[in-house]
Amino acid sequence: ALLGFITLLLYIFGNGANKEQIALSIKELNAINEMSLLIGLVMLTVGNFLGGVWANESWGRYWGWDPKETWALVTILVYAVVVHLRFIKSIYNQFNYAVISLLAFTSVLMTYFGVNYYLAGMHSYAKGDPVPIPDFVPVTYAVVFVIIILAFRNRKIA
Repeated sequence: ALLGFITLLLYIFGNGANKEQIALSIKELNAINEMSLLIGLVMLTVGNFLGGVWANESWGRYWGWDPKETWALVTILVYAVVVHLRFIKSIYNQFNYAVISLLAFTSVLMTYFGVNYYLAGMHSYAKGDPVPIPDFVPVTYAVVFVIIILAFRNRKIA
């Protein structure tokens, strides 16, 4: 997500004077982003399988459709789609990959915060009064979408 965010900032600040340097930086960040997402997807998948093995030893079942387990699977599927987008040439370009990798991070946030504080289950802390959504969450989403829109104007740089 951070590499996608930095890439979008480079799109925003790119202009005629620094176009070649910005394009090279975007290309390098995109390659690092692809490798990082692939490694992260493998580690997330292995961690999910190991969690299933541990659950079988503890509770006698590999999978119980607990919200945390389900959202971990959703996160794996989201990042699997992101990693495989590079094979769809009609969709894949450096700008789209930066945007999609940034937006895919919301599934990780939901797996951690959403499940822990808002959904009931074995892995949650959702007991008692519901925790209100912090004020910075919609502001953060608004800032991210403004950055995406501003970067969209210069997407032809790279």
